[in-house]
Amino acid sequence: MDNTMLVANNTKWSDFILMGFFSESKHPVLLSVVIFVVFLMTLFGNTILILLVYSQAHLHTPMYFFISRLSLMDMMYISVTVPKMLMDQVMGVNEISAPECEMQMFLYLSLVGSECFLLAAMAYDRYVAICHPLHYPILTNHRVCLLLVSCCWFLGSVDGFMLTPVTMTFPFCRSREIHHFFCEVPALMKLSCSDTSLYEMLMYLCCVLMLLIPVIVISSSYTFILLTIHRMNSAEGWKKALTTCSSHMMVVTLFYVAPVYTYMFPSSYHTPEKDMVVSVFFTIITPFLTL
Repeated sequence: MDNTMLVANNTKWSDFILMGFFSESKHPVLLSVVIFVVFLMTLFGNTILILLVYSQAHLHTPMYFFISRLSLMDMMYISVTVPKMLMDQVMGVNEISAPECEMQMFLYLSLVGSECFLLAAMAYDRYVAICHPLHYPILTNHRVCLLLVSCCWFLGSVDGFMLTPVTMTFPFCRSREIHHFFCEVPALMKLSCSDTSLYEMLMYLCCVLMLLIPVIVISSSYTFILLTIHRMNSAEGWKKALTTCSSHMMVVTLFYVAPVYTYMFPSSYHTPEKDMVVSVFFTIITPFLTL
């Protein structure tokens, strides 16, 4: 028992080894170049969008205000994982210290949580614009928009502050090898030599709440939007409403699939290979597709 505790204490704050995504590929160099190009295009595209929204007066509307914040979040959370992954591949070093791992985990969880709530705020904006157009300037004025975005950042940070410290307090004595390309909670839990079943249940409940609240807001907003569209006699009104909402619904669908799989599916459904593929799609492909 003492030996086990000694090993646990010795490995708790030692460096971890990220096995990475490229180790599973037959063409790691080609794959790293593709990911690097996608990363640069995502940063460039979102930067241009943010600058356009900031510089063009006719884009100073609530909808584009939220879109620019979504672009900022996409830039931040792709930057949390991809640069480290690419540098490891180039330098041939795949170690990450415990503090670095903790910081990466916190930023990732906070940004994902914030974006979940931001998508709900965007759905509310579309609901007010279509269902209550006369009250739109009042219900979505600049102060309200700032308050909504601030709440999104706060609630996302709560997710990071709750899960990260608890995860990193577990003793990791089985192995230092994380079968992932970044420090994700489920991948790290597999290294713990203590019983994590209670924590995994609490994490599941936390993620249900973090996802359920935005999903309820989004579903309710679009239900009312569809009812309003149904009552429209104008074909032009139909077209405009559907065009505006369809792009947001695509982003919502792309964004929510991966967190549901990662944090809400039972561990029996997970394999390191599946988890990495889902995470690559979520952290790299999704920000690129939502440009």
